[in-house]
Amino acid sequence: MQWIKIFDRLFERASHLCGLIAAGCFLMMLVNVFYDVVMRYLFNQVSIGMQELEWHLFAAVFLLGVPYALRTDGHVRVDVLYEGWSDRVKAIVNMVGAIVFVTPFSLLVMYFGFGFTVDAFDLMEGSGDPGGLPYRWIIKSLIPLSSLLILLSGLGMITQALRVLLLGEKYAESHAKEGLA
Repeated sequence: MQWIKIFDRLFERASHLCGLIAAGCFLMMLVNVFYDVVMRYLFNQVSIGMQELEWHLFAAVFLLGVPYALRTDGHVRVDVLYEGWSDRVKAIVNMVGAIVFVTPFSLLVMYFGFGFTVDAFDLMEGSGDPGGLPYRWIIKSLIPLSSLLILLSGLGMITQALRVLLLGEKYAESHAKEGLA
């Protein structure tokens, strides 16, 4: 049963790293938007590259924030029902959800996203706008990477559910213990 804890900790750390990177991208996006607004309205200077960077950073925040939200129970679900359930029922629901929904979705997006990224790389796709950002394949590569990280978060949901079902742990304790509550 020790393997469950080892894998769970590995998945937890990967998801936590996603959250940290997403938070860093969010701060960079905030600075970028501030700079873009100041330059536009005070100095009448517009930068297509800075505007595209906002989109790229937003995509990174979203794509890397999803694995973190999934693992830390920050995702949308019917909490009105979920909160009243026992930890055992929550574990079964989380495990089934991870196996039936998260895993196939992430594998499908990873499969098609990889081809999408390879095509963008082969074309050395860049912005179609003058002054836009080159190498659009870099941000597109986050699609399959994010799907892999979502898969890891889903596997983390399964290992966490196994800890609850097999080891008798509680959900609230596992997040509080890691400092993620």
